[in-house]
Amino acid sequence: MKFSRRVLAAASALLMLGSGAAFAQAPAPADSLKVTLCGTSGPLPVRDRAKPCVAIQAGGSLYLVDIGSEASENLQLWRMPIATTRAVFITHLHSDHIGDLGEFNMQSWVAGRPAPLQVVGPPGVEHLAAGLNEAYGPDHGFRHAHHEHGAVKLPIAAGLLQARVIPMPAKPDAQGVQSHVAWRQDGLTVTAIAVNHKPVAPAYAYRFDYKGRSVVVSGDTIKWLPLATASKGADVLIHEAQNNGMTRQLSDGLAMIGQDRMSSILGDTVSYHTTPVEAAEIAKLAGVKQLVLTHLTQAGLPFFTPEAFTKGIDAVGFPNWRLAKDGMTIDLPVGGDEIRFGQN
Repeated sequence: MKFSRRVLAAASALLMLGSGAAFAQAPAPADSLKVTLCGTSGPLPVRDRAKPCVAIQAGGSLYLVDIGSEASENLQLWRMPIATTRAVFITHLHSDHIGDLGEFNMQSWVAGRPAPLQVVGPPGVEHLAAGLNEAYGPDHGFRHAHHEHGAVKLPIAAGLLQARVIPMPAKPDAQGVQSHVAWRQDGLTVTAIAVNHKPVAPAYAYRFDYKGRSVVVSGDTIKWLPLATASKGADVLIHEAQNNGMTRQLSDGLAMIGQDRMSSILGDTVSYHTTPVEAAEIAKLAGVKQLVLTHLTQAGLPFFTPEAFTKGIDAVGFPNWRLAKDGMTIDLPVGGDEIRFGQN
């Protein structure tokens, strides 16, 4: 049987997109903790940046911290092994951190995920999972009826979201940290750490420890000293950052053109985020090897430059920092202390 060049090109394109076939997906390194930044913006639309999402590969499985809008598309375009996903860890229930959960759940199920996707996080994730299961119920039924035949199986049960609420202790420990082990499997331990994003509460950071390598993802928070304590000895701290001066400048500009509603909403955000300088101070206190700044809401603004965004950070005395980009990878090989940065 002969195929036209056009047909072969189309088939190749589907494989490159990771269309769902497991053999089209690049496997994770077997002996490392690997991080991929799959969404690095905040809630505002930013070209070339999806909403917050961090992908972590360990022990042959994929885990996500948050899954904001557009992040699912990035994961598939980069041929990430989405069928191996075991859990999505939710930092908090703001829309920009959960907006693509339904889509990602469907896509990873169609790709061959063999079991329900665990949704792990603060109280409220049980309602999130139940609501999306109901909303996507007809879709799952249609796909099962149309595509399950022969060797292709799409069991409805495997396509469900399964909630796991983290029972955070009511009081901090002797070091002022509220934390709870949220996951322990195949050499990976994930610890949830309470942070301060009030009035959004509870809100969690997550620490991933795997065979001597470790990564902390802050979620959204003000500068929070207990997070520095809980991050002690970590290889990488991935911390949110917002330049409040830029935020106030945009808020004032919106007010000047009569956009009082958006000016007010944007101005409110300075009360519950961390500045780049403050994130560097947390990294220095924690003694981590590398800081990566993410949740870069201002990255799409006309007056954004890396230099302006991070003004004052060098005075902190913590030189090992970078601004996140969608597709940035951080590979932490087991058995050493090397940190390898790359780009999808």
